[in-house]
Amino acid sequence: MSAEAADREAATSSRPCTPPQTSWFEFLLEEALLEQHLQKPSPDPPPVQLIVQFLEQASKPSVNEQNQVQPPPDNKRNRILKLLALKVAAHLKWDLDVLEKSLSVPVLNMLLNELLCISKVPPGTKHVDVDLSSLPPTTAMAILLYNRWAIRTIVQSSFPVKQVKPGPPQLNVMNQMQQEKELTENILKVLKEQAADSILVLEGALKLNKDLYVHTIRTLDLLAMEPGMVNGETESSTAGLKISAEEIQCQVVCYDLGAIYFQQGSTNPAVHENAKEKFFKTKELIAKNGSSSLHFTIDEERLAGYCQACGVLTSSSDDASQQATPYSQIHSCMKSGNYQDLVNIFLEDNLALTLPVQFRQSVLRELFQKAQQGNDALDEVCFKVCVCNTVCDVLQGRTIDIQFCQLFLKPSKEKIDFLLEVCSRSINVENASEALKRKMAAFLKNLCLGLEDLQLVFMISSHELFIKLLKDDERKLLIDQMRKRSPRINLCTKPVTSFYDIPASASVNIGQLEHQLILSVDPWRIRQILIELHGMTSERQFWTISNKWEVPNVYGNVILGIKDNLTRDLVYILMAKGLHCCAIKDFVHAKQLFAACLELVTEFSPKLRQVMLNEMLLLDIYTHEAGAGVSGERPPSDLISRVRGYLEMRVPDIPLRQVIAEECVAFLLNWCENEYLTMQVPLPLVQTNPYVKLGQLLAATCKELPGPKESRRTAKDLWEVVVQICSVSNQHKRGNDGRVSLIKHRESTLGIMYRFHGNTIFFSLQEPLVLTTILSLFVKLHNVREDIVNDIAAEHISIWPSSIPNLQSVDFEAVAVTVKELVSYALTINANNHFWLIIQADIYFATNQYSAALHYYLQAGAVCSDFFNKMVPPDVYTDQVIKRMIKCCSLLNCHTQVAILCQFLREVDYKTAFKALQEQNSHDAMDSYYEYIWDVTILEYLTYLHHKRGETDKRQIAIKAIGQTELNASNPEEVLQLAAQRRKKKFLQAMAKLYF
Repeated sequence: MSAEAADREAATSSRPCTPPQTSWFEFLLEEALLEQHLQKPSPDPPPVQLIVQFLEQASKPSVNEQNQVQPPPDNKRNRILKLLALKVAAHLKWDLDVLEKSLSVPVLNMLLNELLCISKVPPGTKHVDVDLSSLPPTTAMAILLYNRWAIRTIVQSSFPVKQVKPGPPQLNVMNQMQQEKELTENILKVLKEQAADSILVLEGALKLNKDLYVHTIRTLDLLAMEPGMVNGETESSTAGLKISAEEIQCQVVCYDLGAIYFQQGSTNPAVHENAKEKFFKTKELIAKNGSSSLHFTIDEERLAGYCQACGVLTSSSDDASQQATPYSQIHSCMKSGNYQDLVNIFLEDNLALTLPVQFRQSVLRELFQKAQQGNDALDEVCFKVCVCNTVCDVLQGRTIDIQFCQLFLKPSKEKIDFLLEVCSRSINVENASEALKRKMAAFLKNLCLGLEDLQLVFMISSHELFIKLLKDDERKLLIDQMRKRSPRINLCTKPVTSFYDIPASASVNIGQLEHQLILSVDPWRIRQILIELHGMTSERQFWTISNKWEVPNVYGNVILGIKDNLTRDLVYILMAKGLHCCAIKDFVHAKQLFAACLELVTEFSPKLRQVMLNEMLLLDIYTHEAGAGVSGERPPSDLISRVRGYLEMRVPDIPLRQVIAEECVAFLLNWCENEYLTMQVPLPLVQTNPYVKLGQLLAATCKELPGPKESRRTAKDLWEVVVQICSVSNQHKRGNDGRVSLIKHRESTLGIMYRFHGNTIFFSLQEPLVLTTILSLFVKLHNVREDIVNDIAAEHISIWPSSIPNLQSVDFEAVAVTVKELVSYALTINANNHFWLIIQADIYFATNQYSAALHYYLQAGAVCSDFFNKMVPPDVYTDQVIKRMIKCCSLLNCHTQVAILCQFLREVDYKTAFKALQEQNSHDAMDSYYEYIWDVTILEYLTYLHHKRGETDKRQIAIKAIGQTELNASNPEEVLQLAAQRRKKKFLQAMAKLYF
């Protein structure tokens, strides 16, 4: 032997060697091998795998000489294999928990049927007709075992199962899995049909007063002997493993019967009483004999859960033990509406911690649902249960639920009182661990930092629990944190010994007054607070205490120039609060604040008086538009006169807000004051006020719609003004008349159009024709780039010029943004304007949002056809719109919808329809849509296509559709039109349900 060979041999022999796995056929060759194998500590293959291998080999079909598949033969080899499988199960003591966990339903069904066969139960025998007491013990036990498995399998099949994530697709594996799935479903179907019989068999077993025996390896060997060799031992009462009568009642019958009754209780609540009886009987027998004496295992935790659930569901008054459980008490409280006791149970459990967090959350969810259904009295209960859950979460280290934060958005003294009560009752400070105390202390500190009302902070900080949990240095640190959070509130002017001594200092009174000043909207109360504050200190500027108080810069310089500090603070705060109330549409308080401010400034400042009159005019415009204007009631003539007066005002040095001019012009346009804007408005006003100029052009353009081409000079003027506004250049441009252009000073390259936060005149327009006109103009401007694919359709689009001299000067990206914003705003004014809906759909189409585009195309058709019960007007569903809908469906892979929509065109597009129908990867309802096709040519092509593919079922559907008598080509044209219209209606309604 060479040196290299010797080295290889040494290396090989030094590796630990894994013993080879025993093959199934080896057990056929050596009779004693099975018992030796099963006695090993960790046999390989394991017992359950052996059962699968033996039964798999015994059930393999055979193939005869003619290559025909035959059922497995009943020969000696197969009988021995089945016997080996039964022996392995006997070694496992027929423990269904073990067998069900590792064997599939078809394999276990085969195994138990073999047990019945070898136990002398004739095939086809109805077990319910057999008297168990007259049968040999092992035979009776085999019948019981099979029926136990039957009802256990039914119960198990009702539980949801997490789907196993499939691996890479393999054809053979997929076929085997599908076959096994179908076989399992067939077996379950049979078991469910025989469920009533299985229950009767087990109920009958409860009357047996004798012990039974289950087959062992030895008794199975005796049964397998040749006839004449059996000594009668297998028929005696002492053969096999003894199962006592009490164990049969406890595990074999009561527990399994209870499970099936509990499962049936979901459809028949009365059966829960039977389940409860069986489960409590099982519990009683286990308590009497002990679970260690049982040959079959029982999941005692699951049994306890069953007992608890039955106690709640049946809620019998005589069962004191069940009534004592928190679950039963909570169920009873929810049922009777005794919510005070419910809260007390949650409070007590915060110390006991017996209720799972999921159960607590489910009770809270149920309360929220009841409250949302209109039971306002439950709002307080929801809050209290939520607080109990939150404190429990805090103590157990879980994050605070968002529901608590939402319910605590508006804290009050009562809420804080209850929260502190829950905290106190949820922790025993004397005996609690340090970690528990830290969690509660951190929760209370964070709560203080989150509160803005100092009085509520003092309630917490002065509470006994807070003092016990936080040390002096921690309380001082908390003061510093609050000072950093509110730098304008001086919490203390000298060192404090304890946090709860703060209310005694004067600085806290200032803080409280400032807080009231922030919250108050009563002008008289605001004046009183400011007088008190100025009496305490003359150094502070109280208009600065809230960064939420904002006054426009044009007003701020004038107001802050007031020399008297008190007057300055009062005017500034009244103005800021009034503007805020106006912004949030609280017009009542806004009017009170402005009126008080007007009365105040009238005494000393004509300039501020005019400012307040202007703001009150804007407020009156807003009030009318939000109130009487919604119902179409015209504004009073006095208001219109004031609007005109504002526009024509020539008082020098008056600070003016741009938004007031915008709203005044929009107001005149909304109420069709076109005569004033076009004929009566003073010429100097048009020349000096850009908004009046814009309003005049808009009004004149609307007056001429529709009109002959030669009368559209104003439309051209309006076009030029808007193009100039959208120009990228920042230079001042002059028009033909030598005047400076509409926007003299550009704030950005986007111009006035793109400040979308209510500062643009277009977003205050509500009159439909005016909105349609300005929308049409911007749509035309958007389309000027000659991108035909992304062109947007709009009304009156032909009145605008078709080109721009300097195309590069226009910011088309900004124009696209404007079109989107304008159409979104217009649809808030009238969501049923079909032309606006088509514009919105075209925008989504141009930006490749095809599902959204279909939604708006269908909505446009629905609103003008009574949800498609009438014919959609042809000027709404033009060929261009239909073609875009076709493209949307095609790109969404809804090819059958494409073919149907091809019929809607004036000339049916057969080429596109046929190409779409050839697609096999369609994401729509496919053959379910065939009933909506009225074109016989398309139906004939479908019939041919399915025949060619061998799709018999789909071909029959197409033939049925083509066979409708109303589609007969010999019918009068009116009948054919009616058939087409009916199918159009049904198809569009189906599409609407899909995309709405």
